[in-house]
Amino acid sequence: MFTEVFIGLVAGGVILYLVLRRRGHVLKTEDGWWGVGPVPDGEQDSSIQPFMVTTSDAELQDLHRRIDQTRPVPSLEDSQFHYGFNSKYLEEVVSYWRNHFDWRRQVDKLNQYPHFKTNIEGIDVHYVHVKPKRVPEGTTAIPLIMVHGWPGSFYEFYGTIPLLTEPSDPQALVFEVVCPSIPGYGFSEAPHKKGFDSVCAAHIFHKLMSRLGFKQFYAHGGDWGWLVTTNMAQLQPKTVKGLHVNFAPAPKMDFTMCLSLLLGRHFPKLFGFTSADIERLYPCVQKLFVNSITESGYMHIQATKPDTAGRGLNDSPVGLAAYILEKFSTWTNRDFKNLEDGGLTRKFSLDDLLTNVMIYWTSGCIIPSMRFYKENFSKGLNHPHMKVPVSVPAGFASFPNELMHTPKLWVQKKFHNLLTYTPMARGGHFAAMEEPQLMAEDLHHFICRVEKTKAR
Repeated sequence: MFTEVFIGLVAGGVILYLVLRRRGHVLKTEDGWWGVGPVPDGEQDSSIQPFMVTTSDAELQDLHRRIDQTRPVPSLEDSQFHYGFNSKYLEEVVSYWRNHFDWRRQVDKLNQYPHFKTNIEGIDVHYVHVKPKRVPEGTTAIPLIMVHGWPGSFYEFYGTIPLLTEPSDPQALVFEVVCPSIPGYGFSEAPHKKGFDSVCAAHIFHKLMSRLGFKQFYAHGGDWGWLVTTNMAQLQPKTVKGLHVNFAPAPKMDFTMCLSLLLGRHFPKLFGFTSADIERLYPCVQKLFVNSITESGYMHIQATKPDTAGRGLNDSPVGLAAYILEKFSTWTNRDFKNLEDGGLTRKFSLDDLLTNVMIYWTSGCIIPSMRFYKENFSKGLNHPHMKVPVSVPAGFASFPNELMHTPKLWVQKKFHNLLTYTPMARGGHFAAMEEPQLMAEDLHHFICRVEKTKAR
């Protein structure tokens, strides 16, 4: 009798453990209200309204007046980008911005794709929604949400969108692309209450995709977009058919990861490390430490006192441009800090870079975009999503000049169903904007793998 009871208890315990473990793999959240004041009585407006990016003479006159009144500061001799944005080159960028940059033409470029807004949980959410012009007979367009990060915007994906919605290869998959602005970024309304983090953004984007009629879809993200789309997969794994990211910081170190870091240099095959892994994981300790400190100062400010620093950036277009564009230099290639011009136009055009800056300037979103750091980092390592693995099919594009390198073994610690891990030929942090062709190809490769797997 005792033996039967004991076996029953053990079996029951095992079943309970497996059930709870399974439940633990789904992130939980609740509806929020991020509008002004309390939740209003009655049914909320869920309509979708067309939106156009616009500009006015008064807006441009104010911008030019502020640029004209900037106070130049000379750079130190032979300082390149080691002290931040080189002032000498900044004067050239500002001169181009003031005298040659055509914002109205760029507005037309932004409006080449349909824009919309819809109110979700009390705030207006902006997004670009691009449907393919032609879909091969017998097939349907594949819905894909692409989420940006900081200091980027939905504009990062403008080079990738046509490659996905109008592929030159008649055999390629055709996508229907949705590019939202994270609330507080671009033309999405900023939350009016504290606590709006990546999980809240993920919850809102699920509501957005549902409102657009998508029962299932794929997701892609980089920078903060990596975390938002990862949270989307954690919240509703049956809705997200597959998750593709190009940024995946190492999860909390466990025994296996510590062992791989200690022994991987000498026994790379034991941990599946490649020559690229060895090269990027094992610079001298001093260099690794210095690089980490040098490139993370902004994060400490934004995770603690975003409103203080942000106020100055919100008032000065030149200060805003320097703050944002410096990241497009060193985050694209760390060696660019050795160049007087920061290598900015080696990968991007000034028109594209200034268009991204203008999205921040005209929408006045720099402060709420910085607050996103405080809301996410205030919970530290105790946020529930840190402990929840991703079970949906996942793909990772490993760009060689990304801020931090994550070997396949480490990526798999978070993404348990990693179908593709692609060492990319070139590119850095702003991969979709820098290398749209490579990004589109890897997205296509990954989603083809998922579709074939599901078809079996």
